[in-house]
Amino acid sequence: MASPSGSFTPFTKWLQAKILQVEVTFSVYIFTPLEKFIFWSFVFLLFSLTAIATILYLPHHILFLAGRAWFYIHGDSALEVARETALTLVQHATTTTKALVGSETARAVAAGAAAAKAEL
Repeated sequence: MASPSGSFTPFTKWLQAKILQVEVTFSVYIFTPLEKFIFWSFVFLLFSLTAIATILYLPHHILFLAGRAWFYIHGDSALEVARETALTLVQHATTTTKALVGSETARAVAAGAAAAKAEL
């Protein structure tokens, strides 16, 4: 049997030790091959479903808990903070847009004046 690559050797040894630990703890080593296949299929199924559920739902749950903690600490003032933040963002966006539109308009007027002067 070929030996695993150097970087996976510690992980492979750890995984083999865990498999042996499970086989000895739950007496899997006395099962028939079909029973072993069924047992390890259930283990894989439960592990993979748990991993998928953790990956999909844990971030949302953490954000939910953080939002609740924020509400418990700050109360209803969180709505006021959100309103002020949104207002500040809108004001900043309109100021920037107004400055850009104003400078573009000034350039267009200057270009038009230069073109009119060139025609004369």
